[in-house]
Amino acid sequence: MQKNLPVVSINLLTYNAEKYIKSCLNSVFSQAYPELEILIIDNASTDGTVEYLKKLPKRQNLKIVFNKKNVGFAAGHNQGIRKSGGEFVLCLNQDVILENGFVREAVEIFKKDRKIASVQGKLLRWNLGLSTIIDTTGLVIFKNRRIINREQGQIDQGQFENREEIFGADGAAPVYRREALEDVKIKEEYFDEDFFCYKEDVDLAWRLRLRGWKAIYQPKSVAWHARTAGDSAAKGYLSIVRERLKINKFGKFHAFKNQRLMQLKNEQPLLLIKHLPWFLPKEIISWVYVLLFEKYTWKAMKELFKLTPNAWRKRKIIMKKKKTSAKEMEKWFE
Repeated sequence: MQKNLPVVSINLLTYNAEKYIKSCLNSVFSQAYPELEILIIDNASTDGTVEYLKKLPKRQNLKIVFNKKNVGFAAGHNQGIRKSGGEFVLCLNQDVILENGFVREAVEIFKKDRKIASVQGKLLRWNLGLSTIIDTTGLVIFKNRRIINREQGQIDQGQFENREEIFGADGAAPVYRREALEDVKIKEEYFDEDFFCYKEDVDLAWRLRLRGWKAIYQPKSVAWHARTAGDSAAKGYLSIVRERLKINKFGKFHAFKNQRLMQLKNEQPLLLIKHLPWFLPKEIISWVYVLLFEKYTWKAMKELFKLTPNAWRKRKIIMKKKKTSAKEMEKWFE
C-alpha cells in the first residue's frame, strides 16, 4: 500500500443480495486504488448472501459483520461508518458495479477543495446488462420540495462530462469525507435512523449544505446501478403518479414519512414561505392522493406524528449549527 495516499473505506451494506453480490464485490476488489479497507455488513439476509460471504477468501483489508436483524439502510451504514477508519467513505449499495477507476477518480476531486463533503459519480443503469442510460448524476431539489435524480433516464452520449457542483450525492454510491460526516452527525447518527431507509441520503445532503459543505459531480467516477424505484425524472403530475405506482408499499410508506421528517428538520422558514406557491399545491395534492388512493400508506401518517418530536429536537441542533443562509441555499431549489 502507498502510504502517501488517503485510506478509503468501502462500506457495502447487504440484504438478500444473492442476485448482485458477486458482480458488486468483483468490482470492489478490482479497484485501481491501493489504500482500501473493505467492510461488508449483512443485514440478516435470508437468501444465499450469508453463505456466499462466509466462503469469500480471506483478505487483509476485508472485514465482514453479520447482523442478527435487519436494522435498515441508515443504521446499517452508520454502523459501517463507525467501524471503518478511512479518511473517505464510500457507502455502497449491493446493486452497484464500480468501474475500476471509480475510487481513484473520486479521491482526486477531494484533493481540490477541503470543503468538498461528497463526490457523486456518473451512475448508469444496470438492469439487463450494463447500459448507457443515466441512472443519476446527483440529487436535484425543486421549489415544491420534490427530489429527483439528475438526468435520470437520458442516454449518455458524452454530454455529461463536465465536473460541477450539485445539491448532493445520491445514496447508491456516494463518497463522503469523514470530517464532514463527523461535523453533521447528531448523537452518533450520520444518516438519520428514524428514516430506516429512503431519503436518508437527501436529508444528509441537506444538512451538509446547511453547514457549508460542498457536493461535486465527478463524471470520471463511473458505476452501474440496478435501481428498483424511480425509473425516470418525471416532472408532470400524471407522470409522477405513474412513477409512484411502480414503487412498492414498503417504499411508499417510508418515502412519505421521511419526506416530511426531512423538511421539518432542515427547512428555513423564510425560504419555505417564498416557495409556498410551488410547495403548497404539491403538498395538498400529496396528502389528498394518499388519503384517497393509498390507504395502506395511512399508517405512515401515524408514524410521522410519532417521530415529529424527535425530528424537532434534531432540527434545533441543525439550526443552531448551520452556516448557510436562506439566500445562499435558494440557488439549489429549482
